[in-house]
Amino acid sequence: MTPMYDILFEPVRIGPVVAPNRFYQVPHCNGMGYRMPRALAEMRRVKAEGGWGVVCTEEVEIHYSSDLAPYAEGRLWSDDDIPALALMAEEVHRHGALAGIELTHNGHNALNYYSRTPSLGPRSMGLMGGTGFEPGQCRRVDREDIRNLRRWHRNAALRAKRAGFDIIYCYAGHGLSLAMHFLLRRFNDRTDEYGGSLANRVRLFRELIEDTKDAVGDRCAVAVRLAVDELLGEEGLSSQGEGYDIVAMLAELPDLWDVNVSDWSNDSASSRFEKEGFQEPYIAFVKQLTSKPVVGVGRYTSPESMVSAVRRGVLDLIGSARPSIADPFLPRKIQEGRVEDIRECIGCNICVSSDNKVVPIRCTQNPTMGEEWRRGWHPETIPPKRSDAEILVVGAGPAGLECARALGQRGYRVTLAEAQREPGGRVAREARLPGLSEWRRVIDWRLTQIARMPNVHLLPGNPLTSATILESGYEHVIIATGAVWRRDGVGRTVHRPVPGSDAPHVYTPDDLMDGRLPVGRVVIYDDDHYYMGGVLAELLARQGCDVVLCTPAPLVSHWSQFTLEQKRIERRLRELGVALHTRCALSVIRRDAVTVVDTVTRRLADLSCDAVVIVADRIPRNDLVNDLASARASGHIRTLRVIGDADAPHIIAQAVFAGHLAAREFDDAPDPDVPPFLR
Repeated sequence: MTPMYDILFEPVRIGPVVAPNRFYQVPHCNGMGYRMPRALAEMRRVKAEGGWGVVCTEEVEIHYSSDLAPYAEGRLWSDDDIPALALMAEEVHRHGALAGIELTHNGHNALNYYSRTPSLGPRSMGLMGGTGFEPGQCRRVDREDIRNLRRWHRNAALRAKRAGFDIIYCYAGHGLSLAMHFLLRRFNDRTDEYGGSLANRVRLFRELIEDTKDAVGDRCAVAVRLAVDELLGEEGLSSQGEGYDIVAMLAELPDLWDVNVSDWSNDSASSRFEKEGFQEPYIAFVKQLTSKPVVGVGRYTSPESMVSAVRRGVLDLIGSARPSIADPFLPRKIQEGRVEDIRECIGCNICVSSDNKVVPIRCTQNPTMGEEWRRGWHPETIPPKRSDAEILVVGAGPAGLECARALGQRGYRVTLAEAQREPGGRVAREARLPGLSEWRRVIDWRLTQIARMPNVHLLPGNPLTSATILESGYEHVIIATGAVWRRDGVGRTVHRPVPGSDAPHVYTPDDLMDGRLPVGRVVIYDDDHYYMGGVLAELLARQGCDVVLCTPAPLVSHWSQFTLEQKRIERRLRELGVALHTRCALSVIRRDAVTVVDTVTRRLADLSCDAVVIVADRIPRNDLVNDLASARASGHIRTLRVIGDADAPHIIAQAVFAGHLAAREFDDAPDPDVPPFLR
C-alpha cells in the first residue's frame, strides 16, 4: 500500500465499538429490503469482504405505522423481524466489519398502504411519500403518540442489539423521518413543548437519541444521521442556520455524526450535475462543533480525495453508498496497491432507480451487484474456463467489452473485434455529451483490465462481415454490434413512419454524436424519455440553437425521475431557454415546421423549425446474426449468441449485464425453462 493512504486504514473509535478503518458504507436502499433477506445479507457481506469497515442497512421501519409499501425497505416491527436482520449482521461480522442499522419512523412519508394505519406527522397535512401527490393526510400526533413513538424506537433499538448490530441510528435525514419533520418549521406549527422554538422542535430528536443511548449504549454506538442543509435557504435547514444550530445543541450526545444534504435528489445527485466531494461546503463545519467522529458522503472514488477530506478535518470516516456499489472491493484494492483496478462509480444513479422501481439493486459498472446470492456471482472472482474454446466477440461497446473481459478472466482465448478505431461503442460517443464525461469510466476500466490479459486480443478498426467471420474459423461467435437510432419517428407513441422523416433536415442522436449538428430553430422529439433528449437539447442550446423539446410524456425526460434527475434536467433546460412541450406526439415534418398532436385532446399544432432531431426507438444491428444463422444450423459455428443492444436496445447497465451474463454462461447454457436465479 502507498504510505499516503495509511491514514484511511487507521481504526476509529465510535462510542463503545471500534471501526477497523475509515471506510464506511452508509445506509442505502437496495430494492430488496425485508422481502429478500438472504440476497440482502450476501450483498452486504461481499462489501465487508471487500474491506468496508462499517456496513449499514437501509432505512429500517420501527413500526407498522411507518409502512413504506410498495417500497421494500427494512422492517423491525416486532421480534419476528429479528432473524432476517440478524442474518445480515452475522454475515458482515464474518469479515471483521461493524454492522450498522438505520432505525426510522417515516411520519407523513409513510403511506401505510399495507398496514392501513393513519400516518403520523407534527400536524395534519397531505401525505408526501410515493409520488408526492398521494391522496390522504396524516394525523397530528398527540402526547400519547409521542410516548408511543419513543417506546417503539427504544424497542426497535433493543431488537437491533439482539440482532447483533454494533451501530444504531437515530435518523433525521432526507426529509423522510418523523424526527426530521418535527425539526422543520414548514411542517411543525405546534404550540406545545415540541413546537415553536428550535429547542422545542429538536426535543423529540433529542429524546430519541437519549432513549437509544439508555437502551443500548452499553454495547452499541448510537449514530445520528442529520441533513444539515436542505438547499432551500431560509425555508429549510441550512449549514449556516438551523442545521448548524442543531449540531451545536446536540454536539456531544451521539457517538457518531453522519451528516449530509437533503433531500435524496440532493444527497445522491448524479455526476451530470455534481462532482466528487460536492457536499463538503455544507458539512465541513460539523467537526468544528463536536469531538465525536463524523462521516459524510460525496461520491468519493479517488483515494487521494478521501485522504484529503480526512487530513483537512472535514471527515473522520469516508461515507459511501454508490462507490461501494460500483466496487465493493474499493478499500481492499487501495490497501493492496491496486488503485488502477478500482471500478469507479459513474454517478448514473441506476442503483437508485432500482429502489424506486422496487427491484433488486443493480449497477452500470458492477453487473454482479444484486446477483451475489441469487446467481452466486462475486464481483472479483469468476469460475474458470471449462474448455479450450477460442471465442470471437464482435463489437467493443459496453456489452462486448464486458463479455471479452469476463471471458478473459475465466481463462478463455478471446478476440475482440471492433469496426471503429475507438473502442467503446455508444459509451465512447455518449460520454462526449454535456455532463456525461464520467460515463467514460465504463470503457476505460474494461480496457485497462483487458490490456493486462495476454489471452484477450483487441482489434480496433476491424469491421467484420459474415464471410470474414466464417473464413476466420472461429466456432464460437458472440455478436455485440449495438444499435442505431431510428430516423422515422417510430417508437412507443408513433407506430408508423412520420411523413417527412426522410427529409435531409431530420437528424438522429447518431448524427449529432458524429458531429453533424443542426443550426437555427430545432425541434427535438423525445419518445425515449431518459437522458438523451434532454442532453441533446442542452448541447444544441449551448451551440446557439433555438431549441424546442417535445415529448409525449407528461414530463420531459420522464424516466429520469427514477434516477432523481428529472427536476434538475428540466431546470437546466429552462435556464438555457429551451421551450418545453409535453403530451405531444410528432405527426408531420415539413420543410419549415412540424405538426404535433396533443396526446390527450388530439388537437394539432404547428411548431416552426429549421431542423428536427428524432429520439425514438433504436434498430438493433443484428445483420451478422441473420447472416450466420445458417452456419450455426449446419454446425460450422457451434456458438452464436447476440448480446446487448444488438439483441434488445436498453440502458448501458443492461448491456454490461448482458455481456457479463454471456461470459458466465459460456460452456454452461442454462435450461431455458428454469429460472436462472434463486428466489
